[in-house]
Amino acid sequence: MPSQRVLPILVLFFFQSPGGLAQNSAPTDFDPRDLSGVWSGFGGGGGRVPFGPDRPPLTPEGEAKYLTHIPTRSADPRVPAVDDPALSNDPTFACNPRGFPRVMFDTSSRTFEFIHIDDRVLQLLQRGRTLREFWMDGREIPSPENMDNIGPSWYGHSVAKWEGDELIVDTAGMDDRAWLDTLGHVKSFEARIQERYKRVDADTIELQMTLYDPTSYTAPWVSDTKIFKRESPERLTFFGWYGMFSGVADLMCAPLNAVERQRDGAY
Repeated sequence: MPSQRVLPILVLFFFQSPGGLAQNSAPTDFDPRDLSGVWSGFGGGGGRVPFGPDRPPLTPEGEAKYLTHIPTRSADPRVPAVDDPALSNDPTFACNPRGFPRVMFDTSSRTFEFIHIDDRVLQLLQRGRTLREFWMDGREIPSPENMDNIGPSWYGHSVAKWEGDELIVDTAGMDDRAWLDTLGHVKSFEARIQERYKRVDADTIELQMTLYDPTSYTAPWVSDTKIFKRESPERLTFFGWYGMFSGVADLMCAPLNAVERQRDGAY
């Protein structure tokens, strides 16, 4: 009897735009410190590995943890992939959150919305209707000494500031049970991730990330440059709704939906 497993339910709406991901004409003038809008990373420096192929060597502790992972995709012969997700120990197959940064780069979820409010920038992500808060009120990122009082979070605790026209976001306190990516790379509870967002024109944001995790890696892991393109309201509107939480897609792990799909013979 095939094993039953719960999969995220993806509801997609079909749009009238014949140009696929092509952007509508946009003004050339823009405020580089205004990141508002919906952005998709299906072109350019995407991929399922947030930090790219240039991984630094693992520490003994990091390698011991990494070798226990059983992914469904692998680029390392020491960590062979399995074809059946039921044989994997990827925590997402048990309906656990993907965590950060994986939530931004898994297939079908490389789209997010930025919203500016007082003292914060909000990042809304499709997968799991996830909200990240970038605090911009001058507070410091939680220190390792204070982290035990705060506790881990699947998506960490983030503070941000502007350096010129780059938004610098530092995130710490990420739950180390969440894999770094689909390939099973690890991160520790002591890890810190820095994101550098830069709006280079009216329709393009570039992102570079660096993972600082001396518990797991012998050096910082610097990503390639990720490219996100602005989505026009015409492509995202469905019966007058606009935004990541307004009916565009519902990437949720919902056991009740999975049961209904099994009853209907969907899988």
